Amino acid sequence: MLRICSTLVLVLLAAPALAGVEGVVRVIDGDTLDVGGVRVRLHGIDAPEIGQTCQTSQGQDWDCGTWASRAARARYQGVRASCDAMDRDHYDRVVATCRVGGRDMGRDLVRNGMAVAFRRYSHAYVADERAAKRAHLGLHSGAFQRPAEHRRTKVAQSAAPDAGCVIKGNISKSGARIFHLPGQQFYDATTIRSDHGERWFCSVAEARAAGWRAARR
Repeated sequence: MLRICSTLVLVLLAAPALAGVEGVVRVIDGDTLDVGGVRVRLHGIDAPEIGQTCQTSQGQDWDCGTWASRAARARYQGVRASCDAMDRDHYDRVVATCRVGGRDMGRDLVRNGMAVAFRRYSHAYVADERAAKRAHLGLHSGAFQRPAEHRRTKVAQSAAPDAGCVIKGNISKSGARIFHLPGQQFYDATTIRSDHGERWFCSVAEARAAGWRAARR
């Protein structure tokens, strides 16, 4: 009996804690937040990636990913949120539904065209997406690629030429040479443009020796 109880205690201690999360919001992008210092991915919605291009009704390109992030920041930066944790994703973010003043943040973002329903994980916001589409709000004011499809396309376009060399050496607009490791925040969104001097690295040591510095997150 004692052995069984000891084993149960060890299992419970090893299990990840998924308690509720509360605190002041710091917006990371259109569907990711820091809530009281905890990184949270909003459940059931998907916002365009920073740098993702959409089209207006006149066919002009615009950075809808940056727009969605700024719009979310204008609404929620610095306010207090309460979240119900549901899971953890492969980036170790807490996946949760969050509320501000009793209002569901995910529903608010989707209904205003700043994100879409992430049907792969939930159908809770499908009706809200349809309402935003009928009203031509935000993303639905023109044409856009669903964020999940955009990410798949980017990954296909930027696949490492060598399975053992997956570190991305990116050059920022300011000319800073920064390398991104798999799992870091901007790794998936980073593409390698060899014609601009960007390149792949096989190790951190190789990247540093070539003059690149590590991404901070």
